[in-house]
Amino acid sequence: MSRRKEWALNILGIVFVLIFLFPVYWMIITAFKSQSEIFQSTPTFWPKDFQLTSFIDIFKDNVGQYFLNSFMIAGLATILVLVLAVPSAYGLARFNVRGKNPMILLFLVTQMLPATVILTPLFIVFNNFHLLNTYWGPVLTCATLGVPFSVLILRTFFLGIPKELEEAASIDGCGRFKTFIRVIVPISYPSIVVCGAISFFFSWGDLIFSMTFNRNQDLWPLTAGIYNAIGRYGIEWNDLMAFATVSVLPVIVIFIILQKQLVKGLVSGSIK
Repeated sequence: MSRRKEWALNILGIVFVLIFLFPVYWMIITAFKSQSEIFQSTPTFWPKDFQLTSFIDIFKDNVGQYFLNSFMIAGLATILVLVLAVPSAYGLARFNVRGKNPMILLFLVTQMLPATVILTPLFIVFNNFHLLNTYWGPVLTCATLGVPFSVLILRTFFLGIPKELEEAASIDGCGRFKTFIRVIVPISYPSIVVCGAISFFFSWGDLIFSMTFNRNQDLWPLTAGIYNAIGRYGIEWNDLMAFATVSVLPVIVIFIILQKQLVKGLVSGSIK
């Protein structure tokens, strides 16, 4: 590739990145603007006067409790997804389970169902089991949607792991469970991180399940707090953008910390 073509591709890539990141930039700077500056006819691409009033207001609005609720829901749902999906995917990849193909097809079908389809049946089930107005309603729902997706992703990865590795571990005296824990799981770590991150991000962004299964606002997550920031007679856009900025910060931090594992997990398909 010529140097000129390489420069052109780099510039084109930078342009596309800036285009996709511009909404995030606009969200952040809007949080620091005054309401009058937001609605002036000529938009400003940099706040004339940085204001922290919006952030102070949202932290007075029980944002700490919203944060805790989001971490509880997303964290518990992610743990539940990984505990169920990792061994299930390994079993579907290694054993001749009766009805395996219909089971995989059922997993695919669940990914096509919109949230509104399962909302009413789950509400009835959770009401009968007294799980409404608790963390477990949205946790179990997010896990229910996350497990099939993770099983499909991890099963494909497990199929690419040579069986000779397990046979070698068996010769060394490892049983099936010990081989799974000490050999398969460490090898699959990047793919497991990808599934865990996707499950966490999905659960972190949940709104409809938390608001449907929890009428107690003390259990609502950050997304519901953003929803509450929309006033009855108007929208305080600086407060709303401040809420949105605070809510995406954990996702950005987690992505930065796990970016190497995420890239490895997304591109992994063979064993070196």
